[in-house]
Amino acid sequence: MDPIQRLTQPTVAVLRVLLESDEPVWGLRLAKLTGRAPGSIYPILARLEDSGWIVGEWEDDDERVGPRRRTYALTADGADRAAATLATWDAKAVRPASRSPRTAQA
Repeated sequence: MDPIQRLTQPTVAVLRVLLESDEPVWGLRLAKLTGRAPGSIYPILARLEDSGWIVGEWEDDDERVGPRRRTYALTADGADRAAATLATWDAKAVRPASRSPRTAQA
């Protein structure tokens, strides 16, 4: 499994949705849940799949009307890595901004 080379807010949003989901999520649903455009979601999914973090499968539902959907789910290792990555991301987000040391007042 390869590390994520470029961790961006959209990637973090995708990882959050996938971690919180009990079942595979299709691409347009991910776009809706993250508030991101499909044009930004699908390249993220491709990178995550190429890196081994997620697995994508074509939906096999003959009863569903409409085109087949590709669903995505975290692998076991991907879920562990995603949880650790998000914990690090969140820790950095709440860290107070560094301040310059104060000079002594006379």
